[in-house]
Amino acid sequence: MKKPPVKPDLNREAKLKAFDRLLTIMDELRENCPWDKKQTMESLRHLTIEETYELSDFILDGNLDEIKKELGDLMLHNVFYARIASEQGAFDVADVLNAICDKLIERHPHVYGDVVANDEETVKANWEKLKLRGGNKSVLEGVPKSLPAMVKAIRIQDKARGVGFDWERKEQVWEKVEEEMREFKREYNAVEPEKINTEKATAEFGDLLFSLVNYARFINIDPEEALERTNKKFIERFQYLERESAKDGKRLGEMTLAEMDAYWEKAKLK
Repeated sequence: MKKPPVKPDLNREAKLKAFDRLLTIMDELRENCPWDKKQTMESLRHLTIEETYELSDFILDGNLDEIKKELGDLMLHNVFYARIASEQGAFDVADVLNAICDKLIERHPHVYGDVVANDEETVKANWEKLKLRGGNKSVLEGVPKSLPAMVKAIRIQDKARGVGFDWERKEQVWEKVEEEMREFKREYNAVEPEKINTEKATAEFGDLLFSLVNYARFINIDPEEALERTNKKFIERFQYLERESAKDGKRLGEMTLAEMDAYWEKAKLK
């Protein structure tokens, strides 16, 4: 097994000391704090999800100070889960760390073995093949069921691409987008809302979104990030509309669309 050259980490001792400090504090809190003593994996689960979304927000904002804090929160959660598991005799934090180390070595034979992989796509393809050899019955088995639909679509497409099930050119994907759009428009654009078959329309709209996600992937756009940036932009502009119209003594529910649009255009310029 070949090992890659590793640059000396001049701060390694400080990192290990900080991690040891966190483990010590976790032990002290678990034994002495009423709230920490009461927690279970189930009670922490929703908090972990919340922390993950907070980290995502700050990554999009490019706020490194807050990213540092949120990474600390997630590190605490990882240590907390391991501490609870150790109390149950299941595993401890050393088992967790060794397991991920073993997994990384196994999944990177181009670094720790003799496999050749000179580009990202080959690495991904090897990764999926290794997981199938390791006992996974499906390439899509590792996609969490509870992922948000947009993120799940991205992961599904990435995994299918890893074993060669993908379009060859982005133009083919765009043709599929246009095809789905024509179908949706033909079926539902001229139909009165109350006459639309909602179940069928939902399925067709899902096909359209899935094809758009696919195209975004081909041009290296993260559709989840793109949509969230648009969400944030809309919020900023709408809140500008609220503030500025209030300064002028106007109320949203009593304004015409044209009046609101005038503030919206100012927000875009701002």
